Amino acid sequence: MENSKIRIDKYLWAIRIFKTRSAAVSACSEGKIKYMGETTVKPSRVVQIGEEYRIRKDGKRIDIKVQKIIDKRVSAQLAAECFIDITPPEEKEKEKLISAFYFNSGKRNNKQARPTKKDRRKISALRGDL
Repeated sequence: MENSKIRIDKYLWAIRIFKTRSAAVSACSEGKIKYMGETTVKPSRVVQIGEEYRIRKDGKRIDIKVQKIIDKRVSAQLAAECFIDITPPEEKEKEKLISAFYFNSGKRNNKQARPTKKDRRKISALRGDL
């Protein structure tokens, strides 16, 4: 569906950023989706090719650029062709460091030891807790 009008909540669900459409709606309502990195978007915003969105999900930042518009949920391989991940490399590095100790749920891997005080400081600094 190249030239059709589609809402941002439905698009984020279709490209598999969010598991459910209601999760995408609540993310928009809570201000976790931003257009061009500045303006908070409503769930009813119409998506256009070439637009950039900043998404905060599970403490991570994902920047995407719309490449193709779809309205149905498709396989992960097809969904990956519909957007370009333009997340800055420093954000990806933060994610790697944090995930070295924690999973998405914020819990430690049970096969790893607790983070040291130095590790906790690094994690807090990356999250912006300080």
